[in-house]
Amino acid sequence: MNRTQKFALNSLTTAISQVVVMIVGFITPSLMIRTYGSEINGLVSSINQLINYISLVEAGLSGAAVFSLYKPLADGDEKGINAIVSAAKKYYFQAGYAFSSAALILSLVYAFLKSSQTISFNTIFLLTLILSVNGCVDFFVLSRYRVILTADQKTYVISSVSILQVIVRTSIIIVCALNEIDVVFLYGLALLPIILKVVILSGYCKRKYSFLDFGAEPNIEALGRRYDVIYQQILGVVQTGAPAIIATVVLDFFSVSIYAVYNMVMSGLNGILSIFISGLPAGFGEVIAKKEYETLRKSTSEFEVAYYYILSIAYGLTFALMLPFIKIYTANFHDANYILPMFSFLIVLNGLLYNIKTPQSMLIISAGMYKETRWKVTIQALIIVLGGFVFAYFWGLPGIMIASCASNLYRTIDLLLFVPKYITITSPKKSILRMLRVLIQIVIANMPVMFMDLNPSGYKEWIFCAIALGIWSLLVVTLFTFILDKREFKALFNRLKNMVRR
Repeated sequence: MNRTQKFALNSLTTAISQVVVMIVGFITPSLMIRTYGSEINGLVSSINQLINYISLVEAGLSGAAVFSLYKPLADGDEKGINAIVSAAKKYYFQAGYAFSSAALILSLVYAFLKSSQTISFNTIFLLTLILSVNGCVDFFVLSRYRVILTADQKTYVISSVSILQVIVRTSIIIVCALNEIDVVFLYGLALLPIILKVVILSGYCKRKYSFLDFGAEPNIEALGRRYDVIYQQILGVVQTGAPAIIATVVLDFFSVSIYAVYNMVMSGLNGILSIFISGLPAGFGEVIAKKEYETLRKSTSEFEVAYYYILSIAYGLTFALMLPFIKIYTANFHDANYILPMFSFLIVLNGLLYNIKTPQSMLIISAGMYKETRWKVTIQALIIVLGGFVFAYFWGLPGIMIASCASNLYRTIDLLLFVPKYITITSPKKSILRMLRVLIQIVIANMPVMFMDLNPSGYKEWIFCAIALGIWSLLVVTLFTFILDKREFKALFNRLKNMVRR
């Protein structure tokens, strides 16, 4: 398969995976809140974010290993591939021991600090341990297979197995919650599908890459970028996890639950958007490794147009439909106030600012330019952490989102200056104009809402409103794109037509 065909297959399987995850994301929290309450839902969300933080013991290993595999895979260098995967396995085992130890300490400390009359020490301790098991399995078993599949642009394999795992896991959770099984026992049973994932992925890689030798002489130097990649990974974890952690420390589990419900929608939307970049860092990484700079510039420009086209439609709808959806979704939740208009606007704005820089941040990953951007990434992380704690004290959840918006805005401006100068060697003017156009298109797409009371009483009315606004947004964005980026628009249309034919 060529790069375009791999992208198509990766996108299709990622799309199905994200749809499944999004549906599950809507079903599970609602069921958990109705059965166990908002406080338990907030506790689980908080634990998951803390586990994401201790996962940083991986220290950029995945990104460095994937980047290092681009060239030997492109050259068919089996010895070079084995040297890198062997080194990755060695480091992943070290990281796994560190993660397991940190998870045990977290279980004890978090249970001691947050136990109360409503949630016991044992519940918090056992839940934290159980929710850490997936991370342990990933470090000790799955990681070695994931890096080679990702570098070889075969994320469709990972996505397909993940779909099966999510479906089985969710089925277990639904059955247990409906029967009001103890929440600790519920999440214990939900670990079983990880065994299925291990068996399938390991079996596939052993057949597809029969030459793999994880005991080969490791190429330690190939992973030298590991300590630079960590800054990118810290950024990702901070951006996604800091709001929940700050809400836990400064506010309470009810606030964490409110954030989790809103973030459920944003995670679903981000998951859909990730479909369109599935496998692309590896594809662009191959182009950069081969020094095909003209292809890089052309492909980057086309990707920007395509991505901003989708982004404009998606966020044009989300700004209008977020709060009406939350009103319907939380209609039967009575232990906390989930209707927060200002917070709703800010969390959507934060999502837009986070995603609008995706074309540029993806090229940083593809080019492996982690060291060159590490201090700027650190500044971004400091903005959300320090600003989040201060603003949360004064303004609660909206304050946390203000800090997150500022963090993403800073990084967007930084990437607009860095990427054209050091990677694509072009002017940033076109990218800036396209970003401004995204904002204009979203405003125009929301104009009908300014003249009507958008307050659907149920999901059917909400879907009808979404379809009507979706058609309007599609027309607005298509017209702008066709007029202002006609060449890229036609090229993308032809590329899509050819993919469908194949």
